[in-house]
Amino acid sequence: MLDVLTIVVSATALLLAAWCGFAAFRDQPTKDWHFIGMAVVAVLGLAQLVIGVVRLGAGDKPVDGTTIFVAYLLGAACTIPAAGFMSLTERTRWGSAIVAAGGVILAVLEVRLYDIWGGVSA
Repeated sequence: MLDVLTIVVSATALLLAAWCGFAAFRDQPTKDWHFIGMAVVAVLGLAQLVIGVVRLGAGDKPVDGTTIFVAYLLGAACTIPAAGFMSLTERTRWGSAIVAAGGVILAVLEVRLYDIWGGVSA
């Protein structure tokens, strides 16, 4: 995997979480600007998915197993879109809180992806 992309996805996910968390604190639902931020993070997640699949196809193997790596890649790519759809159904402050939680979850998934690929030595 690309360490830089993992860091960028994690950082943007945490920025999105902070932004939407602040909106929830101010009792605001998700707005169009939040959805633009979600789109940026989702595109980065999709880029990571594509790069991960290409690296697997090129013969690179994750340390902890291909199946779990692909499962985490798919989960990471789906986290922010799922949070965005859920925030559309909850047009209160809790919609913003859902997206904030999704951003934190994505950052945690990125750390785990890094670990599965072999970025952390045991």
